[in-house]
Amino acid sequence: MSINQLTCHETLVSSSHRVFSADLNEHNTVFGGRILSLVDDTSSIAASRAIHQVQVTATMDHMAFIAPFVMQDAMLIESYVTGTSHRSLEVFVKGLGEHLLTGEQFVGFTCFVTFVTVANPANPPLPKIMPETDEEKFLCSGYADRLVQRKADRNYQKGLFKHLDLN
Repeated sequence: MSINQLTCHETLVSSSHRVFSADLNEHNTVFGGRILSLVDDTSSIAASRAIHQVQVTATMDHMAFIAPFVMQDAMLIESYVTGTSHRSLEVFVKGLGEHLLTGEQFVGFTCFVTFVTVANPANPPLPKIMPETDEEKFLCSGYADRLVQRKADRNYQKGLFKHLDLN
């Protein structure tokens, strides 16, 4: 693809992790904070692959914990860019699990992470993202709606901040 457009696949990051006892909470499932850290790590690499600019995590949206990871599980985390605008880009992240003793596979979680470039405006301009697979096409087709929702959420947050007690 050209510099002005990329496929989702060109931004894809995959990482595998075996669940160890240090990853577990009191329910003997992987601690959500551990998962969020892995999500931020992999999604930031996908964002960097897309724009090769300094960016920061702005939001983690629609974090859905679907099935828990336990001992004897492997976690495969896949992240790829699903949309860009003037300074922001959205990365979809899915956590796939595998019970290593049975080979059974499952979806553990999904979410969207938004990154914003430090440069204002982004320099160079952010590329257009081109989906290829059915999954990518479905996710990218919803990007504009999610972007509108994020703007509404930002406006709500501005109002909320005015009412937060800092004492």
